[in-house]
Amino acid sequence: MSVQEVFPAYQCLAVGTPQPHVLWVALDRPQALNAINTLMGRELLDLWTRLAEDAAGIRCVVLTGSGDRAFCAGGDLKERNGMSDEQWRRQHELFERAFVALLECPVPVIAAVNGHAYGGGCETVLGCDFVYAVRQARFALVETRLGIMPGGGGTQTLARAVGERRAKELILSARPFSAGQAEQWGLVNQLCDSVGELRDRVLATAGEIAANAPLSVRQAKKSVHHGLQTDLLSGYRYEIEAYNRLVVTEDRHEGVRAFNEKRAPLFKGR
Repeated sequence: MSVQEVFPAYQCLAVGTPQPHVLWVALDRPQALNAINTLMGRELLDLWTRLAEDAAGIRCVVLTGSGDRAFCAGGDLKERNGMSDEQWRRQHELFERAFVALLECPVPVIAAVNGHAYGGGCETVLGCDFVYAVRQARFALVETRLGIMPGGGGTQTLARAVGERRAKELILSARPFSAGQAEQWGLVNQLCDSVGELRDRVLATAGEIAANAPLSVRQAKKSVHHGLQTDLLSGYRYEIEAYNRLVVTEDRHEGVRAFNEKRAPLFKGR
């Protein structure tokens, strides 16, 4: 099926397939620095839920922002201005479900940070599996300046990415930090000099992931993610459970057969 058959015509997301098995998703409100409003929250929840229910041949997702100014400026404070407490809570419940759906998406998600990522935008980056960014990008969790605190997983995901003490410093001060610092601290995997280079590099990596056995990639992702939430031996036991599920798959037989026949494997996700 085509991407148009799997995903609806979103208003706040631009979705396409630049190469086989790779889904390109752009937060698409450039006039608002791709800030997350209620509609974008609903569409992100729908996107991640659809991928979890039926990936329809998608083996890797790239998440980026439209334009060259911002990945995402966070929650849309213009929309939130004047909201009642109940309206705010209701909207945030939607955002919470979207963040959890991203964290639990079985398909690998790479963040391609094309510009600044603040507040919920930074939390969205942190919810992805790993991150490529342009050098001029800046990151920040600025919520304490607004009388709130990170509520999209930021207190948990930032601490896991850069360590507890660094996360406390950044969250409590609301201090922005550069892409270079983010790379130095382990939040960003690769820095790129331009948006064009960012696209090329992230698609190259997405293509490598998409060429591997999709069930193996999913099981490995789950094993890393969930294993790190527990002690080493419990994590290892989780790994072995994930491993054993792959032994009976067609792709395992195909991978070994292709290796011995000295050819590229043809994985089917079965």
